[in-house]
Amino acid sequence: MTHVRTLVLLASLSVLTVSTGAAQGPPQRITPYPGGETTQPTRGKNSFSLPAANLNRKDLRIFFFGNRLFNTNWVAAPASVKSLDGLGPTFNRVSCSGCHLRDGRGRPPGKIGEKFQSMLIRLSVPGQNKAGGPKPHPHYGDQLNDRAILSVPAEGFSSIETKEMKGSYADGMPYQLSAPLYRFTDLAYGPFGDDIMISPRVAPPVFGLGLLEAIKEEDILALADPDDQSGNGISGRVNTVWDQPTATKKIGRFGWKANSASLQHQNAAAAAGDIGLTSTLFPEANCPAIQENCLSQAALAKGVDLSDNFMAKLTFYTQTLAVPARRNVDSPDVLAGEELFNAIGCSSCHIPTFVTGRHPTVPALSNQTIHPFTDLLLHDMGEGLADNRPDFDATGREWRTPPLWGIGLTKAVNKHTRFLHDGRARSVEEAILWHGGEAEAAKEQFRLLPLEPRIQLLKFLNSL
Repeated sequence: MTHVRTLVLLASLSVLTVSTGAAQGPPQRITPYPGGETTQPTRGKNSFSLPAANLNRKDLRIFFFGNRLFNTNWVAAPASVKSLDGLGPTFNRVSCSGCHLRDGRGRPPGKIGEKFQSMLIRLSVPGQNKAGGPKPHPHYGDQLNDRAILSVPAEGFSSIETKEMKGSYADGMPYQLSAPLYRFTDLAYGPFGDDIMISPRVAPPVFGLGLLEAIKEEDILALADPDDQSGNGISGRVNTVWDQPTATKKIGRFGWKANSASLQHQNAAAAAGDIGLTSTLFPEANCPAIQENCLSQAALAKGVDLSDNFMAKLTFYTQTLAVPARRNVDSPDVLAGEELFNAIGCSSCHIPTFVTGRHPTVPALSNQTIHPFTDLLLHDMGEGLADNRPDFDATGREWRTPPLWGIGLTKAVNKHTRFLHDGRARSVEEAILWHGGEAEAAKEQFRLLPLEPRIQLLKFLNSL
């Protein structure tokens, strides 16, 4: 009887279904192996930390060395281990895993006054830098570093307060959303100024990224519809960004606003901004001119902190972290939820299936049928989620569609269920209810669903 009621509901929704215009025929059934041959079985809290299942023995040695680098706590120079010093002078965390715990998702502080642990604040002022990206704040750079080595002051501290917003489903069931308010204290170099633009960011999960890197550019471009010529209300756009390794403009794929085109660039930029590690790609320490102590400490450095060899191994690690297998794929509720996911328009942006092309450096990632549930495009998500901070071609209301694979394992791995770019959503359900802009229609169809189909849709998402 449950399945019959769901089929009737699907029939009533069919006239409202949103399509990308790219897929031909009915949606394909999603397999239990979202990473294709690279998929690994789930392993509880370690589900995001396994190597791609099809790596050879040589690649596994590189993977595990990269894993060591990812989890290394860097220290200030000079230190007894020269290859692992160079922290700071200002920074946010001492390791990659400090934000991406067990290669998973960060969260905002659990209570008022708690320090940020896996979250940071991006900063900029109106205008663009030389590469066409956000223009750094003249005193604080492009993110607020809340930690520093001895003799150098931290730049300042962030805290969050929340405002509860009430709503209700069409059946009368109430819900609450939590809107964050940000405060800044102990700013070491004066107030930000009235023209400051901030963007809070929690650390995204890092598994499956090499597969996203292997998606063919033409497949991403085929999904873009910047002028909404299809008339479906969805106008996904690519973000064209500066790629430091190739010194060219490319299509962005990584980051909350798709502001990095390659994992090598993403990793080098994070090493510099989050840990204060210089590299061949980013050889200058993150010290604005006013930060004299920071500059004097940076001047003592000899060479770059993160060698090309270490950078290559770290990048390989982030390219080859496996996507975990799905669970409960044959459950009637999960199957019904999958139909609803397509019927109410979620799959218009969260594209279920791609076939990867030839990865230039990791053959194991090539020619894989994958289910990431993203189009890697920018979408206007409405005023409620806007950070009002442009990033290359991305406006202050646009965000890249985040992949959904592995989302149902977040609690098992990271002991929380905080979602969206700033972690404001306390559950997958709340994340859906925050959708606006181009996703308003799909969100509203979810809100109109009776309780039973809503639960089915959530069970499908938690099976990913």
